[in-house]
Amino acid sequence: MNDPITLLKSLQRPALLVSAARHAAEGYQPGGPVLRRLLKGSAPAGPAEAVLKLLMLEGEMEDARRLRGAGYSAARHVTVLAALIGEGRGAADRTGPGQAKASATSSLRLAI
Repeated sequence: MNDPITLLKSLQRPALLVSAARHAAEGYQPGGPVLRRLLKGSAPAGPAEAVLKLLMLEGEMEDARRLRGAGYSAARHVTVLAALIGEGRGAADRTGPGQAKASATSSLRLAI
C-alpha cells in the first residue's frame, strides 16, 4: 500500500478546481473544525490518517463529478481538496527533509 503523501501527489484534477482549493487551503487549520465537519465528527489520529480518510471522500466526489451526479457540489469538492492540501502539508512535515520529492507535474502536487 502507498503512503498517504504518495497517494495525494498522484491525484490529477482540473486546474480550476485545484486553484480554488489552493486559495481555500491558505486559511486551513489542520485538525480543526473543517476536518471534523467533513469527517462527520470522527477525529483521525494524525495528518496521515486524515489524508487517507479525505482521499476516500474525495474519490467519491470525483466519481460524482465525472458522472455529473445530481448530488455533486463543487464547493464541497473544493473544501475537501483544501483539507487534503492542508493535512497533506502536515503529513509531509512529519516525513522529514530526507524524503525524496516527487516531480511536480500537476498543480495539486505543487500545492503541498
